[in-house]
Amino acid sequence: MTGRVPLLLAFLMLAGPALAEQPAECRVAEHLIENGVKLPQVARAIASKKLDILVMGAGSSSLPGPEGARNAYPARLQNALAAKLPGVKVIVTADVKARRTAAEMVQALPAALAAKPALLVWQSGTVDAMLSVDLDQYSQALDKGITISRSAGSDVVLVNSQYSPRTESMIALGAYSEYMRWVAVQQEVPVFDRFSVMKTWADLGTFDLHSATKKLDIAARVHDCIGRLLADLVVDAAKPETPPGLERR
Repeated sequence: MTGRVPLLLAFLMLAGPALAEQPAECRVAEHLIENGVKLPQVARAIASKKLDILVMGAGSSSLPGPEGARNAYPARLQNALAAKLPGVKVIVTADVKARRTAAEMVQALPAALAAKPALLVWQSGTVDAMLSVDLDQYSQALDKGITISRSAGSDVVLVNSQYSPRTESMIALGAYSEYMRWVAVQQEVPVFDRFSVMKTWADLGTFDLHSATKKLDIAARVHDCIGRLLADLVVDAAKPETPPGLERR
């Protein structure tokens, strides 16, 4: 236990700026960023001052245009983590390809994880829903991908589909999100509930998601908030547990 106290104190000192306030439009949904699962590989990477992250996803993890890569949430995640973890070298690599199912991403995982990232941020569900992939097959792909990632020494954070009021009634995204959540509970990995976060923004009028695909400035702001909120989840999940009695000192 005594060995964990210095680690905890060092982490709190290192992550002090992480408590910086989110932009108001991001804070609207920050109550949805709940997590009770730790990321031990990320914690060790932060302690060693070098944090490598792989983001794997389909088209909704990217943005079009010459500034798309810089404005999409993987790059925003890197910026947010770098600000929250001064002194830690943060590198986020994006493996993002349109129209990839979860099973197809599983096939690509061994090569993608060859660089030994501390964390895999894995977004899936949208393409599977569009193609009506069998839900059991979808959950089996998630199980297999998590197992492969852990064998490679990487923690995992699952990210579900983005919310779109234009497609909600046409694609059964909710069912895939529920299956993802069930797999996450069984495998004890965090889920970043992007769907609920974006639906909250749409319902409250924080962002006009009806026009988000046409207005890249709105899309960039949405991705910025997603990157910031995802960084909050990662940092919180990497904090060592507080030893009994320390919080009372």
